[in-house]
Amino acid sequence: MEQLVERVKAILLTPQTEWPVIAREPGETSVLFTRYVAILALIPALAGFIGMTLIGRYVPFFSGLMSAVVGYVMTFVVVFVVALIVDALAPTFGAQKNFPNALKLTVYSYTPGWLAGIFLLIPGLSFLSILGLYGLYLLWLGLPPLMQAPRDKALPYAAAVVVCAVIIAIVIGAIQAAIFLSR
Repeated sequence: MEQLVERVKAILLTPQTEWPVIAREPGETSVLFTRYVAILALIPALAGFIGMTLIGRYVPFFSGLMSAVVGYVMTFVVVFVVALIVDALAPTFGAQKNFPNALKLTVYSYTPGWLAGIFLLIPGLSFLSILGLYGLYLLWLGLPPLMQAPRDKALPYAAAVVVCAVIIAIVIGAIQAAIFLSR
C-alpha cells in the first residue's frame, strides 16, 4: 500500500521525473491491474454508489449497486482498450509501438480521474470531478518517455488518444444508461 501511495504522489506532483522511472519498470498487465487499477478505480465506484444511493437518494439501492459494479468492471476494459489505442497510434505520430509502456501510460494517466472520483460522494460537489482532467496533462507528458514520441507530436498524439477515449466513454455510458434506465 505504501508503494501505491508513493506512486500516486509522484505521478501527481512530479510527473516529469516519475515518467522516466515508470518507463524503466516492467509493466505487467496483471500487476498494474491488481495493485493499482483495482484499488484506485474503487474510489469513484464506491463514492458514486454512496453519493447516488445513500446520500443523494437519486437511485434505488440495488440499481446503484449494479451500476457501481458494472462501472468498476468497465474501468478495466476502458483502460485496456485505451492502451491498445495508444499503442496502435504510435507509428502515426513517430512513436514506438510498445504495449507494456502504453498500458503504464494509460493506467497512470487515469490516476487524477480516479482520485477526483471521491467528489461523487457528495452530489453537490460532483462537479469537482473535473479535476481529473489533470490526467490529460499527464498523458501528454508521458508520451515522449514511454512511447518515444517526438515532443512536437506529443500534443496531437495525446489529442487523438483523448478523442478515442471520449468516444469509448460515451458508448459505454450509453450502454450502461440503456441497461439501467430500462428497468
